[in-house]
Amino acid sequence: MGGSGAARLVPSGADTLAPARTPFGPADAPLRRWINAAGCEIWWLERHGESGAIAPHRVNYRANIWLMHSLGLDGLIGLNAVGGIDDASYPGRIVVPHQLIDYTWGRAHSFAGEAGFGRPHVDFTEPFDRRLRLHLLDLARATGIDCLDQGTYAAVQGPRLETAAEIDRLERDGATLVGMTGMPEAGLARETGLAYAMCALVVNRAAGRSRQPIHEEMARWLDAAVEAAGRLLDRTGASD
Repeated sequence: MGGSGAARLVPSGADTLAPARTPFGPADAPLRRWINAAGCEIWWLERHGESGAIAPHRVNYRANIWLMHSLGLDGLIGLNAVGGIDDASYPGRIVVPHQLIDYTWGRAHSFAGEAGFGRPHVDFTEPFDRRLRLHLLDLARATGIDCLDQGTYAAVQGPRLETAAEIDRLERDGATLVGMTGMPEAGLARETGLAYAMCALVVNRAAGRSRQPIHEEMARWLDAAVEAAGRLLDRTGASD
């Protein structure tokens, strides 16, 4: 499931499926499908819609996750553009976080109570699937990608970027990355039993952490981060 700038990873020859409806309304974009270099079938959904215009707080997370769950996938990888808070999470680097903190509000964050869908009290001690995380880290090592093996993702409401004081607060809370779409995406995946891990693409230093304007950093580093994610995606499913 891709985010900002990641739609370019879809091969030109990928199949496009008709837009799908779910019990929670239509998914935000048509599904795309192709076979990667490792011989693995990849299903792709652009969470912000085909035009990329759906703001983080208006994404239909329940429809998107339910659709991916209904495919019977082995696992779901979320590609998320993020800001780096700590020194180790620098622009251009990929981080595979192990924890998250949810600061979002007003989003439909659960299937529980909806006509019998979902489980009400899932264990979320480890919000990202350990096996899928290790698979991503193994692939990163095998392909020589600069990848940090842990981090704490702060999911904020958006769509505006944060103040420097807000980033200071997130750092005090223990967050090392900041983004807007990791929740309720990860929580909904856990409710369906779908293994979920995040491949966080650091495209800027968070507010107050750089002298360079944030959007200039994004423009500078997005391509490099997406290219690295593409190399991982192309080998996803490989056993070596």
